[in-house]
Amino acid sequence: MSVGTELLLGQIVDTNAAYLAQYLSALGIDLYWKVTVGDNLERLVDELRRAWARVDLIVMTGGVGPTEDDLTRESIAALLGEPLSIDPQLAEELRTWFGRRGLAMPERNLKQATLIPSAQPLPNPIGTAPGWWVERDGRIIVAMPGVPVEMRKMWEEQAVPRLQTRIPGGSVILSRTLKCIGIGESAVEELVQPLIRSTNPTLATYAKQDGVHLRMTAKAPSRAAAEAMLAEFEPRVRALAGDYIYGVDDQTIGEVVGEHLRARGLTVATMESMTGGLLANQLTDVPGSSGYFRGGVVAYTAEAKIAHGVDPAVVAAHGTVAAETAAAMASAARRGFGADIGLATTGVAGPDELEGKPAGTIFVAIDNGGEVQVEHQLWRTTRVENKRRAALAALNRLWRAVR
Repeated sequence: MSVGTELLLGQIVDTNAAYLAQYLSALGIDLYWKVTVGDNLERLVDELRRAWARVDLIVMTGGVGPTEDDLTRESIAALLGEPLSIDPQLAEELRTWFGRRGLAMPERNLKQATLIPSAQPLPNPIGTAPGWWVERDGRIIVAMPGVPVEMRKMWEEQAVPRLQTRIPGGSVILSRTLKCIGIGESAVEELVQPLIRSTNPTLATYAKQDGVHLRMTAKAPSRAAAEAMLAEFEPRVRALAGDYIYGVDDQTIGEVVGEHLRARGLTVATMESMTGGLLANQLTDVPGSSGYFRGGVVAYTAEAKIAHGVDPAVVAAHGTVAAETAAAMASAARRGFGADIGLATTGVAGPDELEGKPAGTIFVAIDNGGEVQVEHQLWRTTRVENKRRAALAALNRLWRAVR
């Protein structure tokens, strides 16, 4: 149950619910309902009563702050008919938290030090809002802050260990994701079609910001058994889509490319036009990237490209948006930064056309000291999406060159 009017208004994306859904399945706990409720006591209590009547476990995020519209504690108290009272130890911990920061605690924060008889506090070392662990009549309520970093720490360190001691023997649901690049979702699904109808493990495709994900999910009596099922299933998936698979689970394309560059002792430099630094950002958003990333430059105008080593004759003949210009940019980046590989992007992010070329025109080029390769794409989408796709296309080119 996600609590907060801002969620209903679309002002905040509810990442907590997705995170908890995945974690619950890994614990072997079946999730049957997800509910979002605004900051309204009557509606909160109504949803809690409905949940209390049909489930063993209710996990709540949000509504445990100090303000008047934070109503999670009050709603649980109303559900169970138990009085709220200030816990002296929690109150002292709150005052200490503020005192360490040289602040006086506002009296309204005492609301965060309240408990009911059936509730135990869940410590929050990185925030002011403790959570609640409530047990009564064979049911459990876990109430946690809505701030994702606070919620995740509390869930993993406080709630999960308690839950694991109460989960009866049953099944574990385990997932592993293979990430693909340089191919669309429907094409990936076509490649793995022989396994799509598999019932356990299952296989599903998802179009994501960093490519297409192939999610394999196994259900077994134990984690070890589920892992064994995935270990047997994964090679069959790779045999069908392996040429496009660049990573697993949380691996990023920048991280994977960096590992290959490091392993081969290669360096890379970039010159970007339409991507505005997105490419360099993904290459350097990895610890140790200074070992292989020599440098990058954003050069939007013809003058900027020429100033950073692009032949003026190329720009004069072809303009700033052309395959020839992209190739010259990649070579200029390689030479200018003394790198083994030069990588470049140019194009038309939009929304208007440029030099007679439509918005969504993309050129990416790679110069590895031999033949310069250029790829041309055309997308009909937003400016932000065009830039993202161009950066991803360049990373795909680099990955294929160094893997």
